Amino acid sequence: MIRFLLNNNEITLEEINPNISLLEYLREELYLTGTKEGCASGDCGACTVVTSKLGVNKSSLQYEAVNACIVPLGSLHGRQIITVEHLQRGESLHNCQQAMVDNHGSQCGFCTPGFVMSLFSYLKNNEKPEREKILEALSGNLCRCTGYKSIINAAFSMYQDYISDQFDASRSATIKKLERIKNEDTPSFLSAKNQQYLMPRDIRELCKLLHEHPEARLVAGGTDLSLEITQGLKKFETLIDILNVPQMNSVYENNGHIIIGAAVNLTDAKATLVNLQPNLTELIERFGSLQIRNRGTLGGNIANASPVADMPPVLIALNANITLMKMDSERTIPLEEFYTGYKKTQLMPQEFIKDIQIPMSTRHLSLRAYKVSKRIDDDISSLCAAISIVREDGLIKEARIAYGGMAEVPKRAEICEKSMLGKTWSEVTIEDAMARIPQDFSPISDFRATAGYRLSVARNLLKRYFLEENGLDNEKFRVTHYAF
Repeated sequence: MIRFLLNNNEITLEEINPNISLLEYLREELYLTGTKEGCASGDCGACTVVTSKLGVNKSSLQYEAVNACIVPLGSLHGRQIITVEHLQRGESLHNCQQAMVDNHGSQCGFCTPGFVMSLFSYLKNNEKPEREKILEALSGNLCRCTGYKSIINAAFSMYQDYISDQFDASRSATIKKLERIKNEDTPSFLSAKNQQYLMPRDIRELCKLLHEHPEARLVAGGTDLSLEITQGLKKFETLIDILNVPQMNSVYENNGHIIIGAAVNLTDAKATLVNLQPNLTELIERFGSLQIRNRGTLGGNIANASPVADMPPVLIALNANITLMKMDSERTIPLEEFYTGYKKTQLMPQEFIKDIQIPMSTRHLSLRAYKVSKRIDDDISSLCAAISIVREDGLIKEARIAYGGMAEVPKRAEICEKSMLGKTWSEVTIEDAMARIPQDFSPISDFRATAGYRLSVARNLLKRYFLEENGLDNEKFRVTHYAF
């Protein structure tokens, strides 16, 4: 069985469709229809709800806006779920609801509950409003008729005359309830009609379950797997959730490496990655939306094996390794060797990605990452580049240049890299290297970009790296170069 809090009420479930999403459960089982169904793929934000979980210190709550349409219901074990129906207190609207009213932030109203919940999550996690953070918080919510100015104004005004809400008042009680659920020593699962959703409590139990159910699919955030259910109409016989496996949900340092568990979501991984390489901030903030980053995991982005995934080129440029585990055996391989073909990897049956290992020595690298897409926010890359060039005494000592969207797998530009080694750090050297990129890649044309465009942009991003490293202020043309 699984247990979670719906607002302040504890819910226990056991016999229910393991493939069911949180949105389906809210609307079809509980008739909480304030949460809307739009795209069923995590793009529009109409289904946004907020979940809270115990903070790292277990004395606080961490609020997260998520897309209910692609969140597996089973993954909510040990969490609190808050929907738009729970915000009003008696006859009084919550600050974020009243702010939308006062600033005329709603017209047709279909998207409004999702916006309200994103505003609520922002309010609970931030002591004061900051425009850039507000834009980030709203980047996963689409509005077709009101326009965003009124909604952004509402985000600022909800801080005015703020009154402590019912969630503040019940925080201690909520923490105790979630602690009690988390400390229960009983297996967590859902099952119905020969389908099951299993939640191992440690990595040994995970290995055992995979051995017993070799056909099972692993699920963490569900941001990609859930699309096979909502868009592909698949029904999985066995799903194994890894969110409660401590060894895959931690970040720590060991033996000269930063170890990031495969189930760590992008929001939680961001601080570590940006501390390692500050120039990664923009790329990570453009990885889907905040709702997606709150659920999507670093390991999932790697295991998906998409040629346009955003993080593999970055990790390849950082010389990252991954640990693959199966029952009583582990092996560590360079990430760049993990991919063997389009959507193909080295993973053997019952094997999974345990963690990602990034050398701490890469702190000294001057790495820059670029994402080119049709939209600035919440879009899939047409191509992605991660470039790191080490110079010493005016000469290029080392170069690691990795691209996504240029081949059937994320791949280094090895011929381009070798052409620079030992040469002077100059425009002539860079332009010669740019000319070698067609020797490394033969990209295809698809609905995101033509082959010619990809080659042209791949060359230009290398030139851009050179200009930025030489101190060019790039703020004025960032948008022009990042979207087309």
